[in-house]
Amino acid sequence: MGKPVVAIVGRPNVGKSTLFNRLAGERISIVEDTPGVTRDRIYAESEWVGKPFTIIDTGGIETKTNDVIFSQMRTQAEIAIATSDVIMFIVDGKQGLTDSDHEVALMLRKSKKPIVLVVNKIDKLDEEGNAYEFYNLGLGTPNTISASQGLGIGDMLDEVVKHFDDLDYDYEDDDKIRVAVIGKPNVGKSSLINKILGEERNIVSNIPGTTRDAVDSYIETDEGKFILIDTAGIRRKSKVKEAIEKYSVIRSLTALDKADVCVLLIDAVEGLTEQDARIIGYAHEKNKAIMIIVNKWDLIEKDYRTLDIYKKQLSQRLDFMPYAKYLFISAKTGQRVHKVLKIVKECYDNYSKRISTGILNDVINRAILMKEPPVIGTRRLKIYYATQVGIKPPTFVFFVNSPELLHFSYRRYLENQLRSSFGFEGTGIKLIFRERNE
Repeated sequence: MGKPVVAIVGRPNVGKSTLFNRLAGERISIVEDTPGVTRDRIYAESEWVGKPFTIIDTGGIETKTNDVIFSQMRTQAEIAIATSDVIMFIVDGKQGLTDSDHEVALMLRKSKKPIVLVVNKIDKLDEEGNAYEFYNLGLGTPNTISASQGLGIGDMLDEVVKHFDDLDYDYEDDDKIRVAVIGKPNVGKSSLINKILGEERNIVSNIPGTTRDAVDSYIETDEGKFILIDTAGIRRKSKVKEAIEKYSVIRSLTALDKADVCVLLIDAVEGLTEQDARIIGYAHEKNKAIMIIVNKWDLIEKDYRTLDIYKKQLSQRLDFMPYAKYLFISAKTGQRVHKVLKIVKECYDNYSKRISTGILNDVINRAILMKEPPVIGTRRLKIYYATQVGIKPPTFVFFVNSPELLHFSYRRYLENQLRSSFGFEGTGIKLIFRERNE
């Protein structure tokens, strides 16, 4: 679970976005018309020699300062330091070494993070000599590439993935439930975690998180062993407004990748925001276990219908994941906080649930008898049998005559039948359709 995060840093017009797009290629994890990641192409997934990783493009940050270029560089470097595991520092081989390059190199050296120095725009062999002056940055051997022509990319990525071996991304300790607490600043993420740790303390210790400036908290209760991942990363006010919001999204996304259960915390007064829906939409796309917590419920004037009305409105806006579990709390007063880990455990149990092949096929056969697949053209989908091939999330393979005959409405029908029969509340499930001869 989880992947290393590689940030692409460099001043404007050095080719960051060109390199980002080349590395993302067709693997970019942004799908049109589906809830999920912001669609501004700052976040994508890539892979090299069998090692997957997340890439971040730090370009396009607007600032309010007279010294625009330096402020952009400084902000990009700060965000990269806060978010990434490995930093790719891109410089311009045609323009040469600049004062801004020196300033950022100084900041990156102080971060103590692995840095791969990349000299871009080396389009011909006789231009490689342009890279020598960049040794003055004190960041080791420059890697020469042409992002536009795709030259030198493989050698550069070899240097990047070398650093992955030093990172701890092995999460095979299955007895611990990893819970990402996500949400906008000031919705009460840290207050909730502190309340849980303070009131349900049994065995508590701190585990350094994969984000270098955060600490994950371990707690053991009667419900089980939990690692609470606080995604409250960039809190301070900044002259950069939209950029900070974008990269707080990145922090949340990287936390979601390594989590079993994703808890979205919403401010009851402010309500669900577009950013909230996008972040939790990403968890939905990954078929994670999901819980929605509405905090600051003590600040809402209520009658006997208020909770039902509020939940119905939330469910309508999050109609793409009707399976999510809901809880209304006050982290300040402690109202219903004791139920958080209990519901998290319920979501996790469903996320880890296994169904025997015999019982599964009884349910599928009954579902087909109640409602046959529709005819597509002159042919009808035939489902021969199904089997569960994985958990976290529960993953089912259906062997059919032709996957092309599957209508999206019938896929949704089968998922609903599985949920009503086996109670997959609080978790996504994954359905795969294959031809029987595969």
